[in-house]
Amino acid sequence: MYSSILNTDLNSQSYALLDLSAKVEYALLALLELASHHDKKVPLTMNEIAVKQPIPERYLEQILTNLRRAGVVQSQRGSKGGFLLVREPWQITLLEIVTLVEGERKEKENSETPTIEKTLVLEIWEQANAASIEVLRGYTLQDLCQERETRAQNSPMYYI
Repeated sequence: MYSSILNTDLNSQSYALLDLSAKVEYALLALLELASHHDKKVPLTMNEIAVKQPIPERYLEQILTNLRRAGVVQSQRGSKGGFLLVREPWQITLLEIVTLVEGERKEKENSETPTIEKTLVLEIWEQANAASIEVLRGYTLQDLCQERETRAQNSPMYYI
């Protein structure tokens, strides 16, 4: 019974056990844009980021403000102002970004008497959580930039 349930609905691409929030997605997209321009040392404005990525500008402002407060990006004022990454893209993991944007998750208080079944379920959830942390820790903004470049080179352009 267990495997038949998993093989039908849960292995499809439409089922997401770990939800990617809009806030995290937008932060990653904005940081990917900043990372792709990091070598130029030229700040990107919010408008330049919003033109390249489908992020509502008011939301983008909040995200960049939070990332600035967290020390991931810095802002420069003036006519040539905008946002820059503080560190190299290879130094910033996706886990760090998710944690900064979503905040630290607190462990659930457990006041109930543990049962064998409850302990088993919690152990499996801890394994799934640990696996997701390892995946996010294993990727950096630089990895995303490189993969984007690879995919852009491999996708043919059609001209009419």
